[in-house]
Amino acid sequence: MQLLNLGILAHVDAGKTSLTERLLFDAGVIGEIGRVDDGSTQTDSLALERQRGITIKAAVVSFAVGDLTVNLIDTPGHPDFIAEVERALGVLDGAILVVSAVEGVQAQTRVLMRALRRLRIPTLIFVNKIDRGGARYEGVLADISARLTPAIAAMGAVTSPGTAAAGWLPYAPADPGFASRLTDLLTVHDDALLADYLSGDRALPCQRLLSALAAQTRQALAHPVYFGSAITGAGIRSLTAGLAELLPGTDEQHDTGNGPCTGTVFKVERGPAGEKIAYTRLFTGAAAIRQPLRYGAGKVARVTAIQVFNGGPASPAQAVRAGQIAKLWGLTDVRVGDGVGDASATRRTSDRALSIHFAPPMLEAVVVPARAADRPALHAALCRLAEQDPLINLRQDADGAELLVSLYGEVQKEVIQATLAAEFGVQAGFRETTTICIERLAGTGAAAEFMGEPANPFTATIGLRLSPALPGAGFGFRLEIERGSLPAAFLTAIEEAARQTLAEGLYGWQVPDCVVTVTNSGYVPPPPRGWSKYSSSAADFRHLTPLVTMTALRRAGTVVCEPVCKFRLEVPPDSVTAVLTALARMGAARQAASVAGTGTVVAGEIRAGRVHELRQQLPGLTSGEGVLEAAFARHREVTGDFPVRPRTDHNPLHRDEYLLHVQRGAQGSRTGSGDGSGRYRVRGG
Repeated sequence: MQLLNLGILAHVDAGKTSLTERLLFDAGVIGEIGRVDDGSTQTDSLALERQRGITIKAAVVSFAVGDLTVNLIDTPGHPDFIAEVERALGVLDGAILVVSAVEGVQAQTRVLMRALRRLRIPTLIFVNKIDRGGARYEGVLADISARLTPAIAAMGAVTSPGTAAAGWLPYAPADPGFASRLTDLLTVHDDALLADYLSGDRALPCQRLLSALAAQTRQALAHPVYFGSAITGAGIRSLTAGLAELLPGTDEQHDTGNGPCTGTVFKVERGPAGEKIAYTRLFTGAAAIRQPLRYGAGKVARVTAIQVFNGGPASPAQAVRAGQIAKLWGLTDVRVGDGVGDASATRRTSDRALSIHFAPPMLEAVVVPARAADRPALHAALCRLAEQDPLINLRQDADGAELLVSLYGEVQKEVIQATLAAEFGVQAGFRETTTICIERLAGTGAAAEFMGEPANPFTATIGLRLSPALPGAGFGFRLEIERGSLPAAFLTAIEEAARQTLAEGLYGWQVPDCVVTVTNSGYVPPPPRGWSKYSSSAADFRHLTPLVTMTALRRAGTVVCEPVCKFRLEVPPDSVTAVLTALARMGAARQAASVAGTGTVVAGEIRAGRVHELRQQLPGLTSGEGVLEAAFARHREVTGDFPVRPRTDHNPLHRDEYLLHVQRGAQGSRTGSGDGSGRYRVRGG
């Protein structure tokens, strides 16, 4: 039996959860179709999802289509919960992108399709709601071709669109028009097919075209398009057949069951007793109950229970094999994004699962408990939420007075607030949302601290040079010292500490694109047995690195940069003046307006912090007819005074304050080369 791990993605309200219900009903998994408005669907299981009628968390359900087992992952459509989609993308074999036949291609539809194409995930397009008033066929196909991808193949026609009797009529393989359109599409990427077409006197055989369509769909070069209605069931049978015929199963991955176990955790939830449950996709190998399993950064635990999705609800199993999705118990410290199994192989096979495909959160806010006495409970609850969504990036300032979380938007803030109250019994509010900036190096800076110098209380010598990296390059670590001149554990301590230190630059913002080069090093080796002389430890290097890093950073200098979004507005012609006035007031940099169909398009760039304001004002400015698309574009230097972010790192910019914190941490125990008194001894003369 084949397996297909399938994602359903869409702009909010396009009908993907309703489509999930229809697929489960037609497969016999459920006896009645749930309704989003009634809160009775299978995948929107959270009370908050049922109340709001939106998907907040990705959910997994399973059904069978003949010999094919489909593990279906229903993902949120609202852009504030794009992190859930992010994690699902890495475990998919294929996807269905749902488009509304009424609204057509929407802002989030384009964001999702760009990610699917970038990752080369085989994708079918399903145009839903053909039974709704205003439903279109030719117009939506043109919209998809122009705004998503021209590599589409309409697999049939719609009858009576916009009425309750709307239906779907699949094209027959022998239909001359269908064959001609397939030939035009498929010969672009198939030279052999093109040569046969040009040399032949007759049209290419239908079966040859359908085989080529399946091959190119599995390579994400072509995207079949189906129309239908999740409510009435029109077109669903053809879509289901397309899953089995056109998307890639994972039979070949079962042959790797004897290889190393590798996989990724894409979702973590808590069970009734508070235990962690890790939703895991295995890429290779297998995992069994009571088997020690490596996960995360070198952690190991025994798997205590397994449930596998296999043609229905998750059911208990003794093992999970390659290609399957399972719920694992026993991984007590697991976090979303952790690899499982063989460390090196996991890194190779799950790079797609652990990489970032969408822009990170660009907003943050301070969370405040309604009662001061609830602060410990609030912190514990937010830690639980951060387990499920690491991009919340829970931070606590150095004084412990404020808790900050990263956000995608205002709806996410409302959901976090409601979740805190409903699931944890903590009433909390938010202060004003602010923009998350970054810092970029203004130049190159170097610093060094040497053992034996009065100002250096650690038994370590470290020299570092910080230099700018290209935007998006990330953190780089290089050596100018001779390899082998410093133990590997000490180098690891320097690298990890430098990376952590650069999470908060001179103004408190992350320095994401920087190359750190080790220019000097020195240490005291372990003494012969019986000697009392102290030796260096990794703790010496871990504690000294932040001081050296910050000194080098101060000498290099940084500039604070804010996120900027590119936007595209479609507005009625009579609203253009009002929209342009509002954009000018918000400081947007716009291009010249252009005509598109019966409307006007205005494009440009705007500060990320003003996008929500623009979205709120747009309905009033355009009588509800304006459409906004906005996506992260770049970071640009802040004009005027740089904003400062509260620090959480015990401030290595201020040496005495930082050393006091380190010495307090050493009180009562021997840390590194400490002497048990909270002070650090240095190398003697």
